[in-house]
Amino acid sequence: MLETLVDAVPPIRQCWGRPRKRPARLYADKAYDHRRCRRALTRRRIQHRIARRGIESSQRLGRHRWVVERTLAWFAQFRRLAIRYERRRDIHLAFSTLAAALIVWRFIERWFC
Repeated sequence: MLETLVDAVPPIRQCWGRPRKRPARLYADKAYDHRRCRRALTRRRIQHRIARRGIESSQRLGRHRWVVERTLAWFAQFRRLAIRYERRRDIHLAFSTLAAALIVWRFIERWFC
């Protein structure tokens, strides 16, 4: 599953040059501690930081994971997104876009006031 997920990442836009096809680094928890996953990332020239089972604690990955957890918590404030009531993808995308706009608006409002 890891290989499929990494290959499905869309090209990353940059200001100049060719768009990058893959991310530069990947942080993962102990669930991905397999030789096959590490080899697949190395073949794709992606630096990996995967906690090892029985040796390392997952705490060191926490400083990078909290960004994702925080963002998901911001989206969970909107009840309609926390529990997906919409069956149609376009309506759910519209509500997600609206939620993102409101999150950014609140952030900007706090920053400049």
